[in-house]
Amino acid sequence: MIESAPGSTPLTRTSSRVVAARKLSRRRTRDERRSFMAEGPQAVAEAVRAGGVTEVFATEAALSRHTGLLAEAESFGARVFAVADSGLAALTDTVHPQGIVAVCGYVDTTLPETVRLAVVLDGIADPGNAGTILRTADAAGAQAVVFPHGSVDPYNGKCVRASVGSLFHLPVVRGGDTDEHLDALRAKGLRILAADVRGETDLDAAIDDGLLRQPTAWLFGSEAHGLSDALTERADVRVRVPIYGAAESLNLATAAAVCLYASAREHRKGET
Repeated sequence: MIESAPGSTPLTRTSSRVVAARKLSRRRTRDERRSFMAEGPQAVAEAVRAGGVTEVFATEAALSRHTGLLAEAESFGARVFAVADSGLAALTDTVHPQGIVAVCGYVDTTLPETVRLAVVLDGIADPGNAGTILRTADAAGAQAVVFPHGSVDPYNGKCVRASVGSLFHLPVVRGGDTDEHLDALRAKGLRILAADVRGETDLDAAIDDGLLRQPTAWLFGSEAHGLSDALTERADVRVRVPIYGAAESLNLATAAAVCLYASAREHRKGET
């Protein structure tokens, strides 16, 4: 049953539930409540199927367009609220909101027992890049993405949107020290490859040498400064993506996609 304010009036930006949900835009509030917001039908659908949605806010147009999704959300115990356009706008920072927002419980976890392909994001500041890498890691079949302290929060609204639901598909590890995560991954038998423009090995050579057929954790550094010398020294191999044209470099998310799909392809070869 769709809920609304007294008198069947859709919730507005000043309604207490909207005001409370809006506060989840702040990381401190998210951590206190262990809840965050997911926007758009795709992300909300993935969140519902993951079983972590507590509330859904939908405009009149979205209520009509996504009846099946909203019924599914209710079947999983979520409360669905009709919200005015102004109320929905208060819950998102996008220019063109998609009409539906869900409040979800945190999904971060620990590293799984078996990992063959993992990603560690050290000092990543841009939530769009981080969310895109998370989506790519999901598509490439990775078993874990690690967001250590010092990297953007995976529950940041822009990061959640850029992941387009992938946040709910694979284990996401949040917090902790990068060095400790590298130790844990190495203990699971993974080789640590640092993506580094100054790397001694290029990606083509890594493929030709069979390096990528091994269980691998890719380590990516900040967009502006890359990885620290201390971290690159901890890697087993520093790998650079070759540039064949005149471009100075690749965007971080693009470079990550190239590396992760190279690993995914080599792993599939190893399975045949």
